[in-house]
Amino acid sequence: MTMTQNGSDNAAVYEEIMDAIVTQRLAPSQKVSENILTEMFDISRTTARNIMEQLTAQQFLVSISPRVTRVAPLTLLDVKQNFAMRKMLQPNIFAMAASQVDFDEFVRLNDALSYKGPITDEQKALKLLKANKQFNVYVTQQLKYPLLMHWISQLEDTTMRIYWLYAKMKRILPFTWEHQRELLDAVKHDRSDDVREQTHKILAVCEERVLDAIFVHDHLYAQDLRVPAQPA
Repeated sequence: MTMTQNGSDNAAVYEEIMDAIVTQRLAPSQKVSENILTEMFDISRTTARNIMEQLTAQQFLVSISPRVTRVAPLTLLDVKQNFAMRKMLQPNIFAMAASQVDFDEFVRLNDALSYKGPITDEQKALKLLKANKQFNVYVTQQLKYPLLMHWISQLEDTTMRIYWLYAKMKRILPFTWEHQRELLDAVKHDRSDDVREQTHKILAVCEERVLDAIFVHDHLYAQDLRVPAQPA
């Protein structure tokens, strides 16, 4: 479907291309160009160029040379750095924002990502990953720090890339629902120390599960972490 080139449509196209990076339709280190994006997403060259510039600025695309742009690699170091940054930022963000969130909205957003069954459908997996991003972004928005919002949004997009791998390999999300429940209770009663502790626990367990999955699937020695090929 061809889209008219206004701001709203550009945002929709950006999201579609970002989804392709998350789900590895545009795989780590794959070459991209205006022509490739134009053909894949039925958009104008101008729109493709603008989105490529935006994704490059956000480090989801990397310019190898004036003529070569690739999807940013996804490596073990990227995974470790992502978790390290989130463990530094998110516990304090959640603790600071706990008294400011609308608790009913907080619960609704948590419920949207609380899926415990096997994830066998890629659209379901993507929907859940977006729900997780929305949950974390919502909490950050309550602090009203624009620069922090920019950082968290970028970290969450990378998190979706990482959790996509886990969901494809394990058919579940890496969250601990016991800790999610304890986090809800801590936020409800505005216990800042408990909010900080539970947020850190959730991230630590997610990190452990993701890294274990990577090691088991022998991706440690690969430059790029990619979804394992399905057996014939």
